[in-house]
Amino acid sequence: MSDTDFLPAFPEDWEPTRATLHAYAHGVGAVPRTLAEPHPKWWHASLKVTADGLVTEPVAVPEGGTLRFRMDFTAHTVVLETEQGAGASFDMTAGRTGTEFADDLIAAAGRLGVEGEFDRSKFENDEDRSYDPAAAAAFWTAISNVAGLMETHKAAVGGDTSPVQVWPHGFDLSFEWFGTRVETYEEEGESVDYPSQLNFGFYPQGDAYFYSNPWPFEGEKLTEIELPHGAVWHTEGWEGTMLPYAEVAGDSDAEAKVAAYARAVFDAASPTLTG
Repeated sequence: MSDTDFLPAFPEDWEPTRATLHAYAHGVGAVPRTLAEPHPKWWHASLKVTADGLVTEPVAVPEGGTLRFRMDFTAHTVVLETEQGAGASFDMTAGRTGTEFADDLIAAAGRLGVEGEFDRSKFENDEDRSYDPAAAAAFWTAISNVAGLMETHKAAVGGDTSPVQVWPHGFDLSFEWFGTRVETYEEEGESVDYPSQLNFGFYPQGDAYFYSNPWPFEGEKLTEIELPHGAVWHTEGWEGTMLPYAEVAGDSDAEAKVAAYARAVFDAASPTLTG
């Protein structure tokens, strides 16, 4: 891989493939969202980045062992895997609707005795689907390289962090750093404490971008700080920062520039999230 391939430019007609992957990710996440060991921050519902694709958390099989689903961007399939190895395989290029694809995955889990009441609103989508393997391969190159960059950034900032994970809901890749500051809110007559946090993520839809957003957002202390490499403070609709993917795609220094952006936001925002 050359330096310019670290963040490849997406094809102009990337969106139909992205929308298909997004719809299928909802289906891939349906079984673990309901039946994996629950995590209070819903990390059990996310997909994790491995060398072989995006994988779900394991789900117990009644007769012993576990199953998981893996989105394979080399073979362009979703694979059901158990401790015995790969089992059923589902072709992402076949044009199945999101509903049909999810139903196929749920049925495959059911044949292993894994059954539940699934929230169908999370995956039902009957739009026609198209899939370009070259576009999907570009996405996988980007997402796997960015995941590695995030792991490096996580190690550098230290402290309490979440896994690097893809969220089926928004189909974005991110992780969170948790500060020590706590904000208390009244919810339904009870006081609820929320820890401060700073995320770092990549959103591939439309004009793709990286983001890093502190919460709480103390704009008066932050927005005058200059960010590197075309990154900007964003305050309309949502509050945080963004670095357009187009600013770094195909750039031989893309890895260093995205890392510098992430570090600059952390250095600016983390002092407001402690204490």
